[in-house]
This record gives sequence, C-alpha cells and structure tokens, in this order.
Amino acid sequence: MSVEHSPDHGIAYHFVCYDTSGQERRGDQGLASDQITAAAAGEHPSDIFVFSHGWNADPEAAIAQYGRWVDTMAARTGDRERLRARAGGFRPLLVGVHWPSRAWADEDLASMSYAVDDSAPDTAAQRAGGPVVTDPVERLVADYAYRFGGGPSAREAIRVIVGSALRDAAPPTLPDAVRDAYQHLNSILGLEHAGEGAAPGDDREPFDAEGTYQAALLMDVTDPLSYGEFSLGGVLAPLRVLSFWTMKRRACAFGETGAAELLGRLQDSSPDCRFHVMGHSFGCIVASAAIAGAPGTPGPRRGVDSLVLAQGAMSLWSFCTDIPARPGRAGYFHRVVRERLVKGPTLVTTSTRDRAVRVFYPLGAGVSGNVEFGDVNLPVYGGVGTFGVRGPGIQIQDETLSRVDESYHLHPGVVYNLKADTVIATSAGISGAHSDICHPEVARAVWRAVEEQPESVTP
Repeated sequence: MSVEHSPDHGIAYHFVCYDTSGQERRGDQGLASDQITAAAAGEHPSDIFVFSHGWNADPEAAIAQYGRWVDTMAARTGDRERLRARAGGFRPLLVGVHWPSRAWADEDLASMSYAVDDSAPDTAAQRAGGPVVTDPVERLVADYAYRFGGGPSAREAIRVIVGSALRDAAPPTLPDAVRDAYQHLNSILGLEHAGEGAAPGDDREPFDAEGTYQAALLMDVTDPLSYGEFSLGGVLAPLRVLSFWTMKRRACAFGETGAAELLGRLQDSSPDCRFHVMGHSFGCIVASAAIAGAPGTPGPRRGVDSLVLAQGAMSLWSFCTDIPARPGRAGYFHRVVRERLVKGPTLVTTSTRDRAVRVFYPLGAGVSGNVEFGDVNLPVYGGVGTFGVRGPGIQIQDETLSRVDESYHLHPGVVYNLKADTVIATSAGISGAHSDICHPEVARAVWRAVEEQPESVTP
C-alpha cells in the first residue's frame, strides 16, 4: 500500500514516489496514484492536501519530514474541531510526493584517507542498483555522477575536481584543470543561463566556476558556520552550486509532469473537494508548477483553494507581471496569479536564519546587484524564503507569523509574506534553519488558510 502514518498521532497519509524523469514508480501493488484516486472516490473527502518536500531528500527523509509536519498540524486540535463544525464537515485526505532531490553526497574530505568498511552507508548510485564502491574518493565521485547524470564524461570531470580538493581544499584560485572540468560539467548538465524569469534552474547568469569559488570563500569569512561543520567554500563549492541548480531544474520538471498529473487526477476524481498544496524549499517550485502546469498547457486549469510556500528556494519575482530587472518579462509562475489559480490565500514563510536560501540562492545565480521596487532595494536574484514574494501585479501583505492567530482573517487571492525569524530559527548545518518549519505557529497559519475559503467553493 501507499499509506504511511505520522509517528506521534498515527495520522494516515498516502506516499507516492517518482523517478528522475517525473514518472511514478510502481510498487508491489501497482501505482500508488491509482490507490489514492480510488480512496478519494470511496471516502469522499472534503479537503485534499498535497505536500512536496524540497532538496536533499531521499524517500526515508521525505517520510520523516511528512510525519513531523502531519503531527505538527494534528497537534492543533482546536483548528481541526473548528473545521469539523463547518457546513459539510472536515474529512481530509493527505498526499505526500517524493521526487529524487538528493543534492549532496558525504563531503567530509578529512575522513577520506581512511578505509570504508562493509557497514558504511550505500551511495545513492549503489542503492539504485549500481556497483558496490568502497574507495571513499570513488564513492563521492559515484554519488555526484549519479545525481548529475551525464555518463562517463561527467564522472571524469567530477573525479578531477574531487582529486584536486583532496590535494588542496582551498587554494588561492582554482587550478586550470579544475576550472576546465567545471566548465565541461556545466556544459554536460545543459543548464541554461537565461536570466531572471526563465524556468527554474535556467534562471541564472553564465556559470563562472572561479567567481563562485571566490564568493564562497568570502562567504566563509563574512557568514561562517559553527565550529566543526564543513565549510561552504573550497574546491567543491561550485560542485555544490551546480548540484543545487540541477535539483532546482528537476523540481520544476517534476512539478510540470508527475505532480501536475497527480493533482489533475485527484481534482477530476473529487470535483467538489477543496484542495490545499504545500511545498518546502524546492518543493515550492513543485507546488507552483503543479498548479500552473507546463508553459503552453491548454486551460482553463481548475486551481486550488490554498497554497503554502515554506522557505521557498525559488525566485522572489516568480509570480509578478513585470520583473523590475527584466522589463517586459513576467515571473515564470505568473499564470498562477493571472488566472487566479489559488482561490484562497497564499502563505509564504521567510526567515533570515535560512542559510540555504539566503546564501546559496544568489551564489548559484552567479551575480549580485539590486533593483528598486517601491521604496525598497531588492536583489535581482533572491529567494522567496528570504525576501518573500515580490513584484507588481500581486496583492501582497507583509505580516509577522505570530500575528496570524485564531482571530486573524486571511483574504482570498492575497499573498501573505510571514516574517518568521524568531520561529524558523534553529540552525542545522550548512542549510541553517532551512528545514526548521515544524512549529505550532506555522501550523496555526496554515489552518487559518484552510479555514478562509471563498464562498463560491462548494463545501
């Protein structure tokens, strides 16, 4: 079966796995999506919730994240009771998707001079059926090669980079061979540099390995991690950045294919049901792409009743009519706003403690610089999880997360940027507080979005 249960409250949710091309993986009992649509037809839910995790998650990590989040929501018993009391009641059906987003391998270079015994964790490539690799350097090479794809040519470029990092992790400049290897790898990956407003993953400037390397070294000085954590800088920094943007592109591709198809099937099977979509990190791209569909997809699309973007690793200009730095170009997901595909409120959490979005997003774009929008300076390239959703053509309201309590009213069609610096604040390694979203304050705000639905929605 496709059903998992949250660890504390035992709440059931469906779990659907996809491969790197956005195709659903078939389980022992067939496709989980078939089981979910059958369950929806039989249970007649009032509300269907669809969740997408973000970067660096294998299936086990995704299940753990969904379990924590479902328990955080379930703990808000008063919110659930209010929904049960409304006309039509509250009968939720929960769906979590998994897409391959594991971005980084084990990069503890200091330990690579030691042998790896048979009890060492498998590499991602090995878990996918590849050969057993015991040499620690080759394990790292194999893991990145599997994540990137690209075949033997990509593997050889990665081997040059890793080998150089072992000899000197942080030289004054990148060796020529390493710069060449990076440019070759970037070419193999096929990442475009189409600038802000392009599809996620291609919305960057031309790749500059040396510039990225120097920027990461500087970031280690100006924004250092805690003692004992591996640094952002070093020879592997551009490799991490390329992996970050590769997964960003994959999130968009999966959202426009597998996730959009699943959402559409559920909407077809439950036409009178309310739909709520939530994404975290790159999962915010998945969520937005699933709602909007691929560019050129014929409409009209049904849309959803609420959208939650938790610490989104996506452009702050994603939904606007006109990007200030690129006049005449709309945000990639502007269709969501133009066609009112979110009928209720959209909630966006932001936190300056989120290092992944605050540091890696602009670093990966390969450019710095600000533009004037209204009475504030905003970056050309910046993430939603730091700056919120911005730009013209959107109804936006900035709030502090703690204000969104039981007496606070959210309005349909409005994007709420919720400042959560004091809530999403606990750092965990290089990503900072990026994944620190399972708090009652966040759950309370989400429940408010679920409650505040347009009157035209059939209960």
